[in-house]
Amino acid sequence: MLRREIWVDPRGRVVRYSLAYINHLVYAGDNGRVLGYDSAHGCHHRHCRGKVTTVRFESFEQIEARFQREWNRLAKEIRRAQD
Repeated sequence: MLRREIWVDPRGRVVRYSLAYINHLVYAGDNGRVLGYDSAHGCHHRHCRGKVTTVRFESFEQIEARFQREWNRLAKEIRRAQD
């Protein structure tokens, strides 16, 4: 499951976000979050199979593109492993 939550202020600026790939069959920890990016707790960070690291934030669009690239790569890896 892909989950995208984006909060926008009245001016159209992204003020908070959460992007996640959730698959309990791939990773059971972190509520099934295999990969995710969010801005909770006042910092921008990445979740990957339970490991959390701070990420440099330039723009929401940059974070969203990075998430999409990583998710696409993970999805291909998972499909190959299932074949």
